[in-house]
This record gives sequence, structure tokens and C-alpha cells, in this order.
Amino acid sequence: MENMTNAMPRINEPAPAFEARTTHGVKKLEDYKGKWLVLFSHPADFTPVCTTEFMAFAKRQSEFAALNCDLLGLSIDSYYSHVAWVRNIKEKFGVEIGFPIIEDLSMKVANAYGMIHPGAADTSAVRATFIIDPNGIMRAMVYYPMTNGRSIDEFLRLVAALQTSDANKVATPEGWQPGDKVIVPPPQDAASAEARMNEGYECTDWYFCKKSL
Repeated sequence: MENMTNAMPRINEPAPAFEARTTHGVKKLEDYKGKWLVLFSHPADFTPVCTTEFMAFAKRQSEFAALNCDLLGLSIDSYYSHVAWVRNIKEKFGVEIGFPIIEDLSMKVANAYGMIHPGAADTSAVRATFIIDPNGIMRAMVYYPMTNGRSIDEFLRLVAALQTSDANKVATPEGWQPGDKVIVPPPQDAASAEARMNEGYECTDWYFCKKSL
């Protein structure tokens, strides 16, 4: 039988469904239908790196909301631990955590999403981040080690890039930011390749063309 800890969601396939108790009541994946979702795990409550990440996500929550994107945290800790940690962050750092945190003592959600990496720890979720689109499709997955915090700027950028690609049928280059030029999909046949250089795009060669939106 396949080890549950080896389960891994796949990009462009439905994200694993879940129903879990959180600091904001019971939440299901289907509750987020019609919205983008950043689901992220952390190794444990009351740990320094995780505290910095949660405060950073909280401070940028309105920017995610402007992208029609919700935030949802998770660790293999109890609801009571989450509540105590959130209260501690508000008291000691003056930051209110406005998004829910999943209680996952059973590791059911963590296993379904491949958040447990035995090489890192048997009972702690690594710093996994999943971007799920409004149709419940997994669009991106990013993993960090226990020792190093994530960059929230990158997840804001990535959500905006995915939305831009969906809306305009284009790709985005390295380091793309909203307002930058985008990449036009390359031609799919010889005739289209021949015509590409005269289609009004900013082309370096037939396969590499950009445009402004």
C-alpha cells in the first residue's frame, strides 16, 4: 500500500477536498469556490520563523483580497494552540491574524497535500504553499525548508501572474510584475512562425515575442 505521506497533489488537477476545524470555524475547500486561495502550512505554532511569516501574511491580507484571494494557514497543532498563538502575536507584536488556521492533529489535510516530508520531520508540516484557483484547481506549489521563511511578495506576484495569464492567454517572464510586458505564446506551425515577425509584437526571434497589455 502506498504510504500516505507520499501523496502529492498535481498542478492543473483538482486540489484535494478537505473539511477541517479552524480558528474561524469549520472550513471546506468548496467554501472558497469562486475565489483564489493561498493554502500554506507551517511546522509548528510558537516558532520564530513561522511567527514572522504569519505576521507578514497578515499585513498583506488586504492585497491578497484585492486579487480576490483568501489566505488559509495550517499546522499539525490543536485549535487551542492556534488560538493561544494568535493571541500571543497580537499581544507581543501588535499584529492581528485575520485569516483562519486549520487544526490538523490527524494530519489528514497535511497528508492529502503532501505537506509531511519524513526527511524533515515525521510530525511537522514543511513550509508548503499551494495556490488554488476559483474552480478548485491546483495552479502552483512551492516548498521551503524548516529553516527558511517564505517571501510573501512572491506569492502576491504569482497570484497576479496566474490571473494575467488566464485573462490574456499569455505567459509571464522571470520576475514579471503587473504592468510589465508579457510573452506571446510561440507559433505552433511553420506558417505561423513565418508570419510571427510581422504581427506587430516586440520580437527577438520567431519564438520569443513580447507585448504590452
